[in-house]
Amino acid sequence: MATGNERRIARLAKTGDLPRADLKALMATLTEDEAQILYARAREVRERVYGKAVYLRGLIEFTNFCKNNCYYCGIRRDNCKIERYRLDEATILDCCDRGYDLDFRTFVLQGGEDLRYSDKEICRLIRKIKAQHPDCAVTLSIGEKSEASYRAYFEAGADRYLLRHETANLSHYRRLHPPELSGWHRQRCLQILKAIGYQVGAGMMVGSPDQTLDDLVDDLRYLQVLKPEMIGIGPFIPQKDTPFGQEEAGTLIDTLHLLAIIRLMHPHVLLPATTALGTIDPFGREKGLLAGANVVMPNLSPTAVRGKYLLYDGKICTGDEAAECRRCMAMRVEKTGYHVVVDRGDYKAEDKRKEA
Repeated sequence: MATGNERRIARLAKTGDLPRADLKALMATLTEDEAQILYARAREVRERVYGKAVYLRGLIEFTNFCKNNCYYCGIRRDNCKIERYRLDEATILDCCDRGYDLDFRTFVLQGGEDLRYSDKEICRLIRKIKAQHPDCAVTLSIGEKSEASYRAYFEAGADRYLLRHETANLSHYRRLHPPELSGWHRQRCLQILKAIGYQVGAGMMVGSPDQTLDDLVDDLRYLQVLKPEMIGIGPFIPQKDTPFGQEEAGTLIDTLHLLAIIRLMHPHVLLPATTALGTIDPFGREKGLLAGANVVMPNLSPTAVRGKYLLYDGKICTGDEAAECRRCMAMRVEKTGYHVVVDRGDYKAEDKRKEA
Protein backbone atom coordinates (compact mmCIF):
# COMPACT_ATOMS: atom_id res chain seq x y z
CA MET A 1 0.00 0.00 0.00
CA ALA A 2 1.33 3.44 -0.93
CA THR A 3 2.37 5.77 1.87
CA GLY A 4 0.92 9.24 2.30
CA ASN A 5 4.00 10.79 0.77
CA GLU A 6 3.97 8.39 -2.17
CA ARG A 7 0.42 9.48 -2.89
CA ARG A 8 1.47 13.12 -2.58
CA ILE A 9 4.34 12.58 -5.02
CA ALA A 10 2.04 10.86 -7.52
CA ARG A 11 -0.45 13.71 -7.31
CA LEU A 12 2.25 16.34 -7.64
CA ALA A 13 3.69 14.59 -10.70
CA LYS A 14 0.23 14.39 -12.28
CA THR A 15 -1.12 17.84 -11.50
CA GLY A 16 1.93 19.99 -10.71
CA ASP A 17 0.41 21.15 -7.44
CA LEU A 18 -0.54 20.14 -3.91
CA PRO A 19 -2.50 21.79 -1.10
CA ARG A 20 -0.39 23.78 1.31
CA ALA A 21 -0.67 21.20 4.10
CA ASP A 22 0.47 18.43 1.78
CA LEU A 23 3.47 20.44 0.57
CA LYS A 24 4.51 21.02 4.17
CA ALA A 25 4.02 17.35 5.05
CA LEU A 26 6.00 16.24 2.01
CA MET A 27 8.96 18.46 2.89
CA ALA A 28 8.85 17.58 6.58
CA THR A 29 8.41 13.82 6.55
CA LEU A 30 10.05 12.31 3.46
CA THR A 31 11.89 9.09 4.19
CA GLU A 32 14.97 8.11 2.18
CA ASP A 33 12.98 5.58 0.15
CA GLU A 34 10.26 8.13 -0.56
CA ALA A 35 12.88 10.69 -1.58
CA GLN A 36 14.23 8.27 -4.18
CA ILE A 37 10.71 7.95 -5.60
CA LEU A 38 10.43 11.75 -5.68
CA TYR A 39 13.77 12.09 -7.50
CA ALA A 40 12.82 9.41 -10.03
CA ARG A 41 9.56 11.20 -10.86
CA ALA A 42 11.47 14.49 -11.20
CA ARG A 43 13.91 12.86 -13.64
CA GLU A 44 11.02 11.48 -15.69
CA VAL A 45 9.52 14.95 -16.00
CA ARG A 46 12.77 16.73 -16.93
CA GLU A 47 13.62 14.02 -19.49
CA ARG A 48 10.18 14.33 -21.06
CA VAL A 49 10.90 18.02 -21.75
CA TYR A 50 14.70 18.27 -22.06
CA GLY A 51 15.84 14.68 -22.63
CA LYS A 52 19.26 13.84 -21.23
CA ALA A 53 20.75 17.26 -22.05
CA VAL A 54 22.58 19.34 -19.47
CA TYR A 55 23.20 22.98 -20.38
CA LEU A 56 26.36 24.89 -19.51
CA ARG A 57 26.40 28.49 -18.35
CA GLY A 58 29.79 30.18 -18.33
CA LEU A 59 29.92 32.27 -15.17
CA ILE A 60 31.98 35.48 -15.24
CA GLU A 61 32.12 37.13 -11.81
CA PHE A 62 33.24 40.55 -13.00
CA THR A 63 33.06 42.63 -9.81
CA ASN A 64 32.84 41.94 -6.09
CA PHE A 65 32.04 45.54 -5.16
CA CYS A 66 28.49 45.99 -3.89
CA LYS A 67 26.57 48.96 -2.52
CA ASN A 68 24.30 46.67 -0.48
CA ASN A 69 24.82 45.26 2.98
CA CYS A 70 22.85 41.99 2.98
CA TYR A 71 23.47 40.15 6.24
CA TYR A 72 24.36 36.80 4.63
CA CYS A 73 26.61 37.88 1.76
CA GLY A 74 30.40 37.80 1.78
CA ILE A 75 30.73 40.70 -0.67
CA ARG A 76 28.47 42.97 1.39
CA ARG A 77 29.49 46.63 1.53
CA ASP A 78 30.78 46.55 5.11
CA ASN A 79 32.97 43.47 4.75
CA CYS A 80 36.42 45.01 4.96
CA LYS A 81 38.23 41.66 5.05
CA ILE A 82 37.96 40.81 1.36
CA GLU A 83 40.08 42.12 -1.49
CA ARG A 84 37.90 43.96 -3.96
CA TYR A 85 38.32 43.77 -7.73
CA ARG A 86 36.75 44.79 -11.01
CA LEU A 87 37.36 43.21 -14.42
CA ASP A 88 37.80 45.55 -17.36
CA GLU A 89 35.97 45.12 -20.63
CA ALA A 90 38.89 43.48 -22.44
CA THR A 91 39.25 40.85 -19.71
CA ILE A 92 35.53 40.05 -19.75
CA LEU A 93 35.55 39.69 -23.53
CA ASP A 94 38.59 37.43 -23.31
CA CYS A 95 36.72 35.22 -20.82
CA CYS A 96 33.89 34.94 -23.36
CA ASP A 97 36.29 34.10 -26.19
CA ARG A 98 37.92 31.34 -24.15
CA GLY A 99 34.52 30.10 -23.06
CA TYR A 100 33.29 29.95 -26.63
CA ASP A 101 36.28 27.80 -27.59
CA LEU A 102 35.28 25.48 -24.73
CA ASP A 103 31.73 25.13 -26.15
CA PHE A 104 29.92 27.52 -23.84
CA ARG A 105 26.96 29.16 -25.56
CA THR A 106 25.67 31.20 -22.61
CA PHE A 107 27.69 33.73 -20.67
CA VAL A 108 26.48 34.89 -17.26
CA LEU A 109 27.80 38.29 -16.18
CA GLN A 110 27.44 38.29 -12.41
CA GLY A 111 28.50 40.87 -9.88
CA GLY A 112 27.57 42.91 -6.88
CA GLU A 113 25.52 46.05 -7.34
CA ASP A 114 28.57 48.05 -8.35
CA LEU A 115 27.78 51.66 -9.22
CA ARG A 116 31.11 52.09 -11.04
CA TYR A 117 29.71 50.31 -14.11
CA SER A 118 27.31 52.66 -15.89
CA ASP A 119 24.38 51.46 -17.97
CA LYS A 120 26.22 52.72 -21.02
CA GLU A 121 29.23 50.52 -20.21
CA ILE A 122 27.06 47.46 -19.52
CA CYS A 123 25.18 47.96 -22.80
CA ARG A 124 28.42 48.37 -24.76
CA LEU A 125 29.74 45.16 -23.22
CA ILE A 126 26.57 43.25 -24.12
CA ARG A 127 26.73 44.49 -27.72
CA LYS A 128 30.37 43.47 -28.07
CA ILE A 129 29.73 39.98 -26.70
CA LYS A 130 26.78 39.50 -29.05
CA ALA A 131 28.78 40.85 -32.00
CA GLN A 132 31.65 38.44 -31.34
CA HIS A 133 29.39 35.48 -30.50
CA PRO A 134 25.99 36.01 -32.16
CA ASP A 135 24.92 32.41 -31.49
CA CYS A 136 25.30 32.86 -27.72
CA ALA A 137 22.97 34.07 -24.98
CA VAL A 138 23.95 36.76 -22.51
CA THR A 139 22.58 36.51 -18.99
CA LEU A 140 22.89 39.34 -16.47
CA SER A 141 22.92 38.93 -12.71
CA ILE A 142 23.65 42.40 -11.39
CA GLY A 143 20.82 43.08 -8.99
CA GLU A 144 18.06 45.61 -8.65
CA LYS A 145 17.99 48.32 -11.31
CA SER A 146 15.50 50.81 -12.70
CA GLU A 147 13.04 49.83 -15.39
CA ALA A 148 14.92 52.10 -17.79
CA SER A 149 18.16 50.24 -17.09
CA TYR A 150 16.54 46.85 -17.58
CA ARG A 151 15.08 48.01 -20.90
CA ALA A 152 18.42 49.37 -22.06
CA TYR A 153 20.18 46.08 -21.34
CA PHE A 154 17.46 44.14 -23.15
CA GLU A 155 17.62 46.41 -26.18
CA ALA A 156 21.41 46.00 -26.22
CA GLY A 157 20.92 42.24 -26.57
CA ALA A 158 20.73 40.71 -23.09
CA ASP A 159 18.58 37.59 -23.21
CA ARG A 160 18.15 36.58 -19.57
CA TYR A 161 18.25 38.10 -16.12
CA LEU A 162 18.86 36.29 -12.84
CA LEU A 163 17.47 37.93 -9.71
CA ARG A 164 16.79 35.48 -6.91
CA HIS A 165 13.90 36.67 -4.79
CA GLU A 166 15.69 35.01 -1.79
CA THR A 167 12.46 34.66 0.22
CA ALA A 168 8.88 35.49 -0.70
CA ASN A 169 7.86 36.19 2.89
CA LEU A 170 8.37 39.93 3.34
CA SER A 171 8.93 39.65 7.10
CA HIS A 172 11.57 36.99 6.56
CA TYR A 173 13.13 39.18 3.86
CA ARG A 174 13.59 41.92 6.46
CA ARG A 175 15.37 39.41 8.71
CA LEU A 176 17.97 38.82 5.98
CA HIS A 177 18.45 42.38 4.69
CA PRO A 178 19.03 45.90 6.03
CA PRO A 179 16.06 48.31 6.20
CA GLU A 180 16.87 50.08 2.93
CA LEU A 181 16.17 46.87 0.97
CA SER A 182 12.63 45.71 0.34
CA GLY A 183 11.28 42.31 -0.61
CA TRP A 184 8.37 44.07 -2.28
CA HIS A 185 10.74 46.09 -4.45
CA ARG A 186 12.71 42.99 -5.42
CA GLN A 187 9.54 41.23 -6.50
CA ARG A 188 8.55 44.35 -8.43
CA CYS A 189 11.87 44.16 -10.30
CA LEU A 190 11.08 40.57 -11.29
CA GLN A 191 7.67 41.63 -12.60
CA ILE A 192 9.29 44.37 -14.69
CA LEU A 193 11.86 41.96 -16.12
CA LYS A 194 9.10 39.55 -17.12
CA ALA A 195 7.11 42.33 -18.76
CA ILE A 196 10.11 43.51 -20.78
CA GLY A 197 10.59 40.05 -22.24
CA TYR A 198 13.63 38.57 -20.53
CA GLN A 199 13.92 34.91 -19.71
CA VAL A 200 13.80 35.50 -15.96
CA GLY A 201 15.43 33.58 -13.14
CA ALA A 202 14.16 33.74 -9.55
CA GLY A 203 14.86 31.47 -6.59
CA MET A 204 15.58 31.25 -2.90
CA MET A 205 18.08 30.14 -0.30
CA VAL A 206 17.26 26.93 1.53
CA GLY A 207 17.85 26.90 5.27
CA SER A 208 18.50 30.62 5.70
CA PRO A 209 18.26 31.95 9.29
CA ASP A 210 14.77 31.72 10.82
CA GLN A 211 13.31 30.15 7.67
CA THR A 212 10.26 27.97 8.30
CA LEU A 213 8.40 25.40 6.22
CA ASP A 214 5.67 27.98 5.78
CA ASP A 215 8.25 30.34 4.28
CA LEU A 216 9.29 27.67 1.79
CA VAL A 217 5.68 27.02 0.82
CA ASP A 218 5.31 30.79 0.31
CA ASP A 219 8.30 30.58 -2.03
CA LEU A 220 6.73 27.74 -3.99
CA ARG A 221 3.46 29.64 -4.28
CA TYR A 222 5.25 32.81 -5.36
CA LEU A 223 7.08 30.91 -8.10
CA GLN A 224 3.77 29.54 -9.34
CA VAL A 225 2.50 33.10 -9.76
CA LEU A 226 5.70 34.55 -11.26
CA LYS A 227 6.28 31.63 -13.66
CA PRO A 228 10.01 32.28 -14.17
CA GLU A 229 11.91 30.51 -16.92
CA MET A 230 14.74 29.70 -14.50
CA ILE A 231 14.68 28.84 -10.81
CA GLY A 232 17.94 28.88 -8.89
CA ILE A 233 17.96 27.47 -5.38
CA GLY A 234 20.83 26.53 -3.15
CA PRO A 235 21.57 25.91 0.50
CA PHE A 236 22.36 28.86 2.73
CA ILE A 237 26.08 28.68 3.56
CA PRO A 238 27.43 31.15 6.13
CA GLN A 239 30.34 33.46 5.40
CA LYS A 240 32.44 34.04 8.51
CA ASP A 241 32.80 37.82 8.08
CA THR A 242 29.08 38.57 7.93
CA PRO A 243 26.44 39.01 10.68
CA PHE A 244 25.26 35.47 9.87
CA GLY A 245 28.75 33.98 10.01
CA GLN A 246 27.91 31.69 12.93
CA GLU A 247 24.48 30.59 11.71
CA GLU A 248 23.79 26.97 10.77
CA ALA A 249 23.98 26.11 7.07
CA GLY A 250 21.12 24.74 5.03
CA THR A 251 21.24 21.05 4.16
CA LEU A 252 21.86 19.09 1.02
CA ILE A 253 18.80 16.91 1.62
CA ASP A 254 16.36 19.80 2.00
CA THR A 255 17.74 21.39 -1.16
CA LEU A 256 17.47 18.17 -3.18
CA HIS A 257 13.90 17.64 -2.01
CA LEU A 258 12.98 21.16 -3.13
CA LEU A 259 14.73 20.77 -6.48
CA ALA A 260 12.62 17.70 -7.21
CA ILE A 261 9.40 19.35 -5.99
CA ILE A 262 10.12 22.40 -8.16
CA ARG A 263 10.75 20.20 -11.18
CA LEU A 264 7.36 18.53 -10.72
CA MET A 265 5.66 21.90 -10.25
CA HIS A 266 7.50 23.52 -13.19
CA PRO A 267 8.28 20.80 -15.78
CA HIS A 268 9.73 23.25 -18.33
CA VAL A 269 11.88 25.34 -16.02
CA LEU A 270 15.65 25.61 -16.36
CA LEU A 271 16.94 24.37 -13.02
CA PRO A 272 20.62 24.64 -12.03
CA ALA A 273 22.59 22.24 -9.88
CA THR A 274 24.44 25.06 -8.14
CA THR A 275 28.01 25.54 -6.99
CA ALA A 276 26.65 25.83 -3.44
CA LEU A 277 25.39 22.25 -3.70
CA GLY A 278 28.86 21.13 -4.73
CA THR A 279 30.32 23.10 -1.83
CA ILE A 280 28.35 21.34 0.90
CA ASP A 281 28.78 17.88 -0.67
CA PRO A 282 31.56 16.63 -3.00
CA PHE A 283 28.90 15.14 -5.30
CA GLY A 284 26.25 17.76 -4.63
CA ARG A 285 25.89 18.92 -8.22
CA GLU A 286 25.58 15.36 -9.50
CA LYS A 287 22.92 14.69 -6.88
CA GLY A 288 21.17 17.85 -8.02
CA LEU A 289 21.06 16.59 -11.60
CA LEU A 290 19.62 13.30 -10.36
CA ALA A 291 16.93 15.26 -8.49
CA GLY A 292 15.69 17.04 -11.63
CA ALA A 293 18.20 19.81 -12.39
CA ASN A 294 19.40 20.34 -15.96
CA VAL A 295 21.88 23.26 -15.82
CA VAL A 296 25.41 23.64 -14.44
CA MET A 297 27.44 26.85 -14.24
CA PRO A 298 31.22 26.35 -14.46
CA ASN A 299 33.37 29.38 -13.73
CA LEU A 300 35.01 31.31 -16.57
CA SER A 301 36.39 34.08 -14.35
CA PRO A 302 40.17 34.57 -14.34
CA THR A 303 41.76 32.27 -11.79
CA ALA A 304 43.36 35.23 -10.02
CA VAL A 305 39.99 36.62 -8.89
CA ARG A 306 37.97 33.50 -8.16
CA GLY A 307 39.03 33.34 -4.54
CA LYS A 308 37.89 36.94 -4.07
CA TYR A 309 34.26 36.37 -5.09
CA LEU A 310 33.33 34.50 -1.92
CA LEU A 311 29.64 34.92 -1.29
CA TYR A 312 29.97 32.14 1.29
CA ASP A 313 32.76 30.09 2.88
CA GLY A 314 34.36 27.08 1.22
CA LYS A 315 33.29 27.86 -2.34
CA ILE A 316 34.67 25.24 -4.74
CA CYS A 317 36.49 25.68 -8.06
CA THR A 318 38.30 28.85 -7.00
CA GLY A 319 41.61 27.68 -8.47
CA ASP A 320 40.66 25.74 -11.58
CA GLU A 321 41.44 27.03 -15.04
CA ALA A 322 38.38 27.35 -17.28
CA ALA A 323 39.38 24.42 -19.50
CA GLU A 324 40.03 22.20 -16.49
CA CYS A 325 36.70 23.17 -14.96
CA ARG A 326 34.87 22.44 -18.25
CA ARG A 327 36.44 18.98 -18.68
CA CYS A 328 35.80 18.08 -15.07
CA MET A 329 32.17 19.11 -15.30
CA ALA A 330 31.59 17.14 -18.49
CA MET A 331 33.01 13.97 -16.90
CA ARG A 332 30.95 14.46 -13.75
CA VAL A 333 27.77 14.93 -15.78
CA GLU A 334 28.45 11.79 -17.85
CA LYS A 335 28.60 9.72 -14.66
CA THR A 336 25.01 10.67 -13.86
CA GLY A 337 23.74 9.28 -17.18
CA TYR A 338 23.26 12.74 -18.66
CA HIS A 339 25.50 14.64 -21.08
CA VAL A 340 26.63 18.20 -21.67
CA VAL A 341 25.42 19.71 -24.95
CA VAL A 342 26.72 22.62 -27.01
CA ASP A 343 23.61 24.75 -26.93
CA ARG A 344 22.30 28.07 -25.62
CA GLY A 345 19.89 26.02 -23.54
CA ASP A 346 16.86 28.25 -23.88
CA TYR A 347 13.65 27.71 -21.98
CA LYS A 348 11.32 25.31 -23.76
CA ALA A 349 7.88 26.81 -23.41
CA GLU A 350 4.95 24.52 -22.85
CA ASP A 351 2.91 23.87 -25.98
CA LYS A 352 -0.57 24.84 -24.89
CA ARG A 353 -2.20 24.18 -28.25
CA LYS A 354 -5.12 21.83 -27.97
CA GLU A 355 -6.11 19.24 -30.47
CA ALA A 356 -8.86 20.43 -32.77
